[in-house]
Amino acid sequence: MTDLYGRNIDYARISVTDRCNYRCVYCMPEEGVNFIPHKEILSFEEIVRIIKILKELGIKKIRLTGGEPLVRKNIVELVGKITKIGLDDVSLTTNGSLLKIYAEDLFKSGLRRLNISLDTLNCERFANITRKGTLIDVLEGIEKAIAVGFNPVKLNVVVMKGINDQDDLIALANLTIDKEIHVRFIEIMPIGDNDQKDKFISCEEIKDNISKFFKLESTKGPFGNGPAEYYKLKNSKGTIGFISPLSKHFCAKCNRIRITSDGMIRLCLFSDVEYNLKERLRSNLTDDEIKKFILETLSFKPKGHPYIQKAREIYHRNMSAIGG
Repeated sequence: MTDLYGRNIDYARISVTDRCNYRCVYCMPEEGVNFIPHKEILSFEEIVRIIKILKELGIKKIRLTGGEPLVRKNIVELVGKITKIGLDDVSLTTNGSLLKIYAEDLFKSGLRRLNISLDTLNCERFANITRKGTLIDVLEGIEKAIAVGFNPVKLNVVVMKGINDQDDLIALANLTIDKEIHVRFIEIMPIGDNDQKDKFISCEEIKDNISKFFKLESTKGPFGNGPAEYYKLKNSKGTIGFISPLSKHFCAKCNRIRITSDGMIRLCLFSDVEYNLKERLRSNLTDDEIKKFILETLSFKPKGHPYIQKAREIYHRNMSAIGG
């Protein structure tokens, strides 16, 4: 699929649930949110049908997101159905809390790539950021994932000024030395009703903080041609990446669409405009009619996100409901 600006859209992120067992400060209010009723969440059959249609339209890569996808009942069954479709790549983003339980079964189902959220290696700080999490659960999940064969394993670190922008950066960068772990530092994105603008720190500043302790050598990323800018530490097995959605936006190279857990097509993470795919799925339309709707929708994908076009303050969905 090609949009109006000549971008090849070959990647879809699909949220399988808006529920999560954490309440991370940059993602969801501490008291939680009003979750989408189960009947409004896409069924496994609907998700599989969407992916098959997207594949026929040219989508080659799928990432399953949440909320926390591993809290969705029978998630391994869904992953198995998706990996049999024949895409170039299927991956999953998780907070890692349940990985020690599901890693082996996920691997057996055909999944090979994981992105794991991990913002600190400090137990107290981890509990404060996630509000409900226990660091050891995630660390054990990472070890399990590596042991069963997941490769690459990427760790996503949302960096927040005054919270995890100093010693945490060094500790997390160190993880790449002895193991083939790829740590990506990400600028915080103020989405939803969690006002985190005062926590923003650019990737250039993050990189400068790390460079005070390590020499960074430019390198290629572990997989694909995504938005991260990658470096290596001397003799390290893994890499360090920097993702700059705000300070160095990559809109001109954006190759993705998102589908929320309640079946809305979202063409830009930073735009509230959504298109109701679920309504079409449940209206007995043919696959060809669904394809036509998706292609028509794609024509509205914006050239750049609103943080570039004009400042926006509040978004009607939290990150947990969008799917990252």
